[in-house]
Amino acid sequence: MAQNGIVREFRDGWTAAEIFSREFSYTYDDIIMHPGYIDFPADAVDLNSRLTKNIILRTPCVSSPMDTVTEAPMAAAMAAVGGIGFIHYNNTPQEQANLVKKAKSQRVGFVSDPVCLSPSATVSDVDGLKNRKGFSSVLITEDGTIGSKLVGIVTSRDIDFLSDRMTEVREVMSVDLITAPAGISLEEASGILIKSKKSLLPLVGESGEVVELLCRTDLKRRLAYPKSGVPSVGKDGRFLVGAAVGTRESDKQRLGLLVEAGVNVVIFDSAQGNSSYQKEMISYAKKIYPDIDVIGGNVASSHQAINLIEAGADALRVGMGSGSICTTQEVCAVGRGQATAVFQVSRLANSLAVPVIADGGISNSGHIVKALTLGASTVMMGSFLAGTDEAPGDFFYQDGRRLKNYRGMGSLEAQAKGSDTRYLGDKSQMRIAQGVSGTVADKGSVLRLIPFTMHAVKQGFQDLGLRSVAAARSALSSGNITMEVRTGAAQKEGGVHGLVSYEKRHF
Repeated sequence: MAQNGIVREFRDGWTAAEIFSREFSYTYDDIIMHPGYIDFPADAVDLNSRLTKNIILRTPCVSSPMDTVTEAPMAAAMAAVGGIGFIHYNNTPQEQANLVKKAKSQRVGFVSDPVCLSPSATVSDVDGLKNRKGFSSVLITEDGTIGSKLVGIVTSRDIDFLSDRMTEVREVMSVDLITAPAGISLEEASGILIKSKKSLLPLVGESGEVVELLCRTDLKRRLAYPKSGVPSVGKDGRFLVGAAVGTRESDKQRLGLLVEAGVNVVIFDSAQGNSSYQKEMISYAKKIYPDIDVIGGNVASSHQAINLIEAGADALRVGMGSGSICTTQEVCAVGRGQATAVFQVSRLANSLAVPVIADGGISNSGHIVKALTLGASTVMMGSFLAGTDEAPGDFFYQDGRRLKNYRGMGSLEAQAKGSDTRYLGDKSQMRIAQGVSGTVADKGSVLRLIPFTMHAVKQGFQDLGLRSVAAARSALSSGNITMEVRTGAAQKEGGVHGLVSYEKRHF
């Protein structure tokens, strides 16, 4: 059609339905979206989206229930930036419940579990902490644990020039202490710390017991972070926290402890979720704990999804073998390209008002944009968040790089701790690895990483002419989002190329 001499309508690109009806399995890098019309700023983009039927997140990001990704610090940090974290279950039921309680009560900005030593510890012990954790200021309590009475602090100034490293810390610790009462606000504590010119501010209870800690170095870094915005909180005013649960009969007791601990949402965690075990657990949970939302998965096809939806799932976790440390597709020959899986399952689930979590394959902000525009409501990330300050484990140096360990829940190391139930291998005499263990580089704090990443996602939505996740859903179903499949050469062209050397910085 021509209007004022200008062609207004002609075919350019294909709809998602056309692309994903072909006999290929596509992942995020295989496709590229076409730009839309911009008439709004990136900051106007609304990323509010549903995690489940009953839970809405301001930030559509979810941390994976992996034992090298999500424990209490990660869950609290994800809630602080408007997302949510799911605490892993490679532990005892009581340990997991305690992590949920800790995450829900944790206050962002404070160290809730500072390392403490007893007066009989040696300076060599302090050296060991510096090598493993990168700090040299340590609280000294009566019995060497948090919750015990504070008796001193050891800083680098106390021990720098001490030749005998077997000296007990009681002989060198500083006892002229400045503390603050437990429960005061971060703003109040920051003012006290800055005025004191000290490196640490312990927050103590009425009997002098250590409750929390504020560090000068953490405070300086945090002042440079973008504002976190409105956190994810439940009806009780505390952080939203999720947890993963297996699908065995014994997991019913674990589920009960998690509910008692105040968990807000539960994922039934299986590599292949279309099973009688998971259907039974979903039905059980919805009957016994109707106020707790449950997420089923993992699935990669609509016929898998329908079984879990009929069982009562409040959301679906989509992805099989797409994680950076997952070898399920290689070992078991099952799975699906993540872009195809997200689109096909979302098309069914969204028609039934069941939100989809795109789990796996996220390595940059563009992947998040693609997942959300292909029908997912949120994205779950493992490797993207591994290596952050809030991820479990200590940093270490290798070849001059600061690293953390990261492993798949299908790795033999993780299965040995209990994740073999996820792969229905706990009854087997032999374990087969469906994942690997490795290392990832230091990524800094989630409190910085997620806000910057979300701004990049907003810019992606702006380029697409989409003001919100809801608008993306509507445009996808109407065919107003067009795209193409990229050749290998086109993918190469779309990345950095033609340089002798470069530094890739995302923000």
